[in-house]
Amino acid sequence: MSSTITKLNAPLTQAFDFQPSSELKTTPTPTRNTLAQRLAGFDTLTNALEYAAQGITGYNFYNAKGHLQSVLPYKLLRNNARSFARRLAGFNLARGSRIAIIADTSPEFIELFFACRYAGLVPFAMPVPVNLGSHGIYVQQLKGMLESSQASLAIANLDYINFLEEASNKTTNLQWVGTPAQLWELPEKEVTLRPNTTDEVAYLQFTSGSTRMPRGVVITEHALMCNLEGIVRNGLEIKPEDRSASWLPFYHDMGLVGLVLAPMVTQISVDYLATRDFAIRPLQWLRLISRNRCTVAFSQPFGLKLCTMRVRESDLRDLDLSCWRAAGIGAEMIRPETLRNFAEKFSSAGFSDSAFLPCYGLAESTLAVTFSKIGNGFHSIQVDSKTLIDKRMATKLRAEGRKYNEFVNCGRPLPGHTVKIVDETGQQLGENMVGSVLVHGASVMTGYYNNPEETKKALMPNNWLDTGDIGFLYDGDLYITGRRTDVIIVNGRNIRAQDIEELAEQQPEIRSREASAFGINDTDGTTTIVLVIECRLTSTAERHSLIKRLQQLVYMAFGVNCIVELVPPHTLPRTSSGKLSRFAARQGYIQRTNLDEQLLSVAESGDR
Repeated sequence: MSSTITKLNAPLTQAFDFQPSSELKTTPTPTRNTLAQRLAGFDTLTNALEYAAQGITGYNFYNAKGHLQSVLPYKLLRNNARSFARRLAGFNLARGSRIAIIADTSPEFIELFFACRYAGLVPFAMPVPVNLGSHGIYVQQLKGMLESSQASLAIANLDYINFLEEASNKTTNLQWVGTPAQLWELPEKEVTLRPNTTDEVAYLQFTSGSTRMPRGVVITEHALMCNLEGIVRNGLEIKPEDRSASWLPFYHDMGLVGLVLAPMVTQISVDYLATRDFAIRPLQWLRLISRNRCTVAFSQPFGLKLCTMRVRESDLRDLDLSCWRAAGIGAEMIRPETLRNFAEKFSSAGFSDSAFLPCYGLAESTLAVTFSKIGNGFHSIQVDSKTLIDKRMATKLRAEGRKYNEFVNCGRPLPGHTVKIVDETGQQLGENMVGSVLVHGASVMTGYYNNPEETKKALMPNNWLDTGDIGFLYDGDLYITGRRTDVIIVNGRNIRAQDIEELAEQQPEIRSREASAFGINDTDGTTTIVLVIECRLTSTAERHSLIKRLQQLVYMAFGVNCIVELVPPHTLPRTSSGKLSRFAARQGYIQRTNLDEQLLSVAESGDR
């Protein structure tokens, strides 16, 4: 590690005795509070916590077997966060300094997040590794975030501290790296914790798994509180008897804003299952909902697919999902068949398809942009595929037998927000016309931290946010048809095409700028990554070896499988400016492999 970084002398094993949040509990925090509910309406995050701490609700953490592991009432969170804040004050950092926290699903992460706000510091959540084989790339990812954010301190629990220390080596600006236990052992500084203001930065949200160009979305207290109020008042219509359950990672914007901060600002209890535990046994999430009578639970579509595929019919007898009134769906393209299959599978367990609540959002607008009407279930529209492709127009299917695309209604914008659809020149389009989705409102970011070039690309004149998505408006409701950007979404994870291409281009057999990565939507709604590479190898054995090696590299880096196609030199199409065109490369691959024409949705036509 750099000589400028301080490490505590206390051995890491002391972290096993660290339990400032709570000793093991047998009873979760109650659903019914003793405190009159306030639906947001707070100026800052810490003001909201000060109010929530007067009640008896809070956060509950469950292990892989579904047993309650620890409890963090909002009152205890408030006290411990303030104690941590006084320890952070001992570093004498400038107000607004960035603090990196690896976001495991644990009470300590939430305590540290709020401690930063009490201390006037800006936290940001860093991901946990995808799989054990991605050690090197995960460390590079952490290093990129540390450098991009110019973080002053970095904190991780015992499971990830070695990764963090490795990433911290020769990282500029970083002063200290340690565990929550080591931070807790520092003395509290006698200091008055100054209140936050609405124009201060609340946190940074990193938008992708990029290892080289991480972008930290800057979210102010004002933007955050506006978005939270819209979510809980208009989107979810939260009530005193509500309770949440979540498996979403804390480093994801839907997990952090929607399932950590939103419950707190409405003073309701929430039950957590770690993401990795959900992935292994999704039934535990459904059991939490059933057992604790949870009413609000969000998922990415792939999470619902996991439940549909892996939960056995014999397990349905022990589930009662009739309590689930708001089954929020978002964070990736929503396929109607995913929702229909889930509803059909779990109808016998009391799940009602009227609970489905499709929504649309992105980190650059804090979280939520639109919500469908709660209690109405999901609605979709079938549009003629040929008209969609040829005229970029969403025309309702009139005749049977014609090919069609079906898109889910994502609802209308939150109060104070506006959505418009524009063409390539920036001109606003009318209803049913497909184009780029732009968003305007109080929740929009101020930019990407220390990245004016990317900020200029995303924020248009008059602070309109270019979301990078493609869609259309129909009767005032938003329908998303795909992404214009270079992000491939697989199982709810955003993977930048450039990152995959760079892995390929590092191989000695491949010259620079001769790889193109993109996603292909299969007929069942899953996304497969395809990597097309120009290659001069002629030996069958050498080509086969290269393909296998690249597939292993992609899996180790991102935890996903991919198809690798080797093509002759000068095969990959380029734009007039000489850049590789992923859209044209994708079209070529589809044509070569004779995939259904329906896969050529209008979404790709905007991938410039």
